[in-house]
Amino acid sequence: MTSIDSAPALGAAVRTARKRIGLTQSDLALAAGVGLRFIVDLEGGKTTVRLAQVLRVIDALGGSLELTGLDTTAKPAEEVRRGA
Repeated sequence: MTSIDSAPALGAAVRTARKRIGLTQSDLALAAGVGLRFIVDLEGGKTTVRLAQVLRVIDALGGSLELTGLDTTAKPAEEVRRGA
């Protein structure tokens, strides 16, 4: 598992995975249903990429996104605001 703490780290991880499986940026864009410019921006560490497209790219590479360190047993914020 790769720990990602910034947009450049995400871009580097995507680039490494893409190259490891032998895809060009164009191949990955086609497989993920995104534009080539998006792949270039993502791998370049652009901070304003769309999450839905990032998830499609990760899926096209055979990966998944996992969040750690979040307390999913806590009450949702709306319940806390209501005092539930």
